[in-house]
Amino acid sequence: MRDLREFMDSTYLKTAAQAGVSEAENNKIVVDLIQEAIDEKFKLAMIRPEQVKVGRKMVDDAKSKVLIGTVIDFPEGNRGLEAKLKEAKQAVADGVDELDYVVDYTAFQKGNVEQVKKEVEECTAYGLKAARTVKWILETAALKDSEIVQLTTLIKNVVMSKFDEKDYGRVFVKSSTGFYKTEGGKPNGATMPALVLMVENAGPLAVKASGGIRDRESAIEMINLGITRLGTSAAKTIVDGSGKVDSY
Repeated sequence: MRDLREFMDSTYLKTAAQAGVSEAENNKIVVDLIQEAIDEKFKLAMIRPEQVKVGRKMVDDAKSKVLIGTVIDFPEGNRGLEAKLKEAKQAVADGVDELDYVVDYTAFQKGNVEQVKKEVEECTAYGLKAARTVKWILETAALKDSEIVQLTTLIKNVVMSKFDEKDYGRVFVKSSTGFYKTEGGKPNGATMPALVLMVENAGPLAVKASGGIRDRESAIEMINLGITRLGTSAAKTIVDGSGKVDSY
């Protein structure tokens, strides 16, 4: 029996402006999220790059095993390779454990496949060399089913052709930023149909579900599908109760 906390990447990625609060209030939300992750023994606290130093210090001071993750080239993923690497290097210098890059999905949709492959290879290489876990956010709400399959497969193939088998466990594909603007109220985060396509095509890479995961039942369904990490702003709500399920 595994504790649901082992799957939880407790997440807060809003700027003060996006949250409609002051910088001080937003900073307190981040600090509270990190402290909750420490207290609840979640797997990871996922925060914006400018908050990584705060997270690193809090975790180290608490002698906690909670990991600190951040997003790179967030949320559009279209600022280019050099911008991605610069932001990733700063996050590593600030003490981040995991780098969640947003893949340039718009370039992929335009047919610039070699550009996307180059970014995936070089950014993954940097993360692995720095002994960090790397995740690639697809933004599934912006993609057709066929594109989800193709982009998941592209990332997998780059990793399998360019890196050692021992490194596969440190590279994930991830569903969503949670910030994509959909039309007609359609889900902008993780959905079971999209996750099924990712799980079917990602192996041997792991899959992280993120965006819109707010209840225990959905979390368990995703874990039973084969999802190994859950990015959510509702981690404590999900694990409240026994925090355990016996079906996986």
